[in-house]
Amino acid sequence: MKKVIFRHSTSRQLLLSVAFLLTFTLSGFSQAQAAQDATAQAEPEQEAAAADTGGSDLGDPAAGKELFNSLCAACHKPYSNSIGPALHGVTDRRDMDWIHEWVKNSAALIASGDAQANEIYNEWGQTAMPAFPQLSNGDIDNILAYVEQPKPEPQAAAGSAGGEAGAAGGSGGVSTDVILGILVFVLAMLLLVLFLVNKTLRTFADASGIVIPEKPKRKPIYKAFVENQFLVLVSSIIVLLAVGYFAYGFLMQVGVDKGYQPIQPIHYSHRIHAGDNQIECKYCHSSARTSKHSGIPSLNVCMNCHKAIAEVAPETATEEYSKEFYDKEIAKLYDATGWDPATRTYSGEEKPVKWVRIHNLPDFAYFNHSQHVSVAGIECQKCHGPIQEMEIVYQDAPLTMGWCINCHRETNIRIEGNEYYEKIHEELSKKYGVEELTAAQMGGLECGKCHY
Repeated sequence: MKKVIFRHSTSRQLLLSVAFLLTFTLSGFSQAQAAQDATAQAEPEQEAAAADTGGSDLGDPAAGKELFNSLCAACHKPYSNSIGPALHGVTDRRDMDWIHEWVKNSAALIASGDAQANEIYNEWGQTAMPAFPQLSNGDIDNILAYVEQPKPEPQAAAGSAGGEAGAAGGSGGVSTDVILGILVFVLAMLLLVLFLVNKTLRTFADASGIVIPEKPKRKPIYKAFVENQFLVLVSSIIVLLAVGYFAYGFLMQVGVDKGYQPIQPIHYSHRIHAGDNQIECKYCHSSARTSKHSGIPSLNVCMNCHKAIAEVAPETATEEYSKEFYDKEIAKLYDATGWDPATRTYSGEEKPVKWVRIHNLPDFAYFNHSQHVSVAGIECQKCHGPIQEMEIVYQDAPLTMGWCINCHRETNIRIEGNEYYEKIHEELSKKYGVEELTAAQMGGLECGKCHY
């Protein structure tokens, strides 16, 4: 047998060249992409800094925003009518001295017979505007500087415009598709090189008279497995146990809707209402205090606030849900109640909202909200999870019998201010030899408590 000497063939040189080219190209691309990302990140910051300087001719918009939110937002909006007219553009319609006098004491200006004051007073249903004598002319100018700022562009439109600008500005860089294309090409070249190397080695072996031994054929693994009776027996037992385990787990999940998260006809964000605005759950679900059911809030409850809230604040929007999305959902509420935000009147044409129920117990299970909320003082989050963080509500707990029983076994009874509980607590404490009783020890595990 002759010894085959491996020499630096053309294939090996090609392989080394491709590897060097790949390393050099990717390093150059990464540097160009990093520079492009840094430029793109700096542009919005420069634009935001430039935008913050707007409105300085009248006053300080930042100070004006704070005053507007605390004194004016209940009746006015910058860009749309509410209880009072939209304030954007008011400096073009009215004289500054007149605005100062109107804000400080509108009633006195109306009583003086001022034509503009009486026109506004009659146009808006003779709704009196509160007087703000504590505001100086500078404070009023700050408020005007805030409301006279240009209306911010919708986030979706701004994002698309920014994307187009980024595409146009980054035309000199290298896109991700180009990099992926080059990587695919390089991988294809590597496969070709490996094929050529293998073919060259086999050619050398044939020319040198070297016989490449063939690997002996082994018995297929399935035949070896079938012939081993011990492995077959053990595997059968393991398979049967696994099937039984998963079958039992599947059957135990029948009727358990944990994680159920339906889409409602009108998007309602508990994150905004219960979280950001800290609205108490029982303000909307008022019947939870006195009834078996927590109840679905009527649309009149929604309109208590949304008569004056036709759109959400821009900072409320998220990456998934834009300001325009929330504003459209409020428009659905107006359509269902027949409310016209322009005239601030009801048309009388109402449409039912088909809410989808999320938490649903079987008919044979009894649960009383008032007993848990009012008597036991249990927080809503105990059963419904972090409701104040949910954008779309889902069922957090399994609501199974075992889950309820465990809660009764672990929860102590609150006896403060309840003479009935004080008496029975004293007797049962002696019986069980404990200072605090759980709901289970107070009879919370009796079948009749939860089943008719």
